[in-house]
Amino acid sequence: MTQQATAAGKPAAGTGRSELGIAALLGVAGAVVLWDASRLVVPYSVSDPVGPKTLPIIIGSLLLVTAVMLAVNVLRGGRGQAEEGEDVDLSHPSDWKTVLPLAGAFVLNILLIGVAGWVVSGTLLFWGSVWALGGRNYVRDGVVSVTMALLTFYGFYFGLDIKLPAGILAGIL
Repeated sequence: MTQQATAAGKPAAGTGRSELGIAALLGVAGAVVLWDASRLVVPYSVSDPVGPKTLPIIIGSLLLVTAVMLAVNVLRGGRGQAEEGEDVDLSHPSDWKTVLPLAGAFVLNILLIGVAGWVVSGTLLFWGSVWALGGRNYVRDGVVSVTMALLTFYGFYFGLDIKLPAGILAGIL
């Protein structure tokens, strides 16, 4: 996408449509957070006068302020710099042969986690991600995937006291 430029080589004011989209997204996110915080019904407590509404109100307000500041900056001609990493070639299109299977592994995890449980869906997520990114040692990748799924299951269970769904392995785990 080409941008109009002024004589000094700086983008002309009002040409950063993608940046304005990000500003709009931040504004919508801030408005949703503030709206949701306003709907919280919390009884007043003398021991906790600040309450659970405080942090969402602060975050929502900061999102709105950031959205306005970004929009003003973009409308004045400011523009983000393109990524120039050494391993990024911006002239090549996305590698859909990698992106689609990777997205598929995440969608499969979302669909299976409630039925099959975290260990099964997590194993498929980890193995599918490795496969999408080029791993072709299926046995090793499978063993590592099962190990990662079990470690995260028990890490959440014992370390964070968060019970991930066991699914079909409920009597075993």
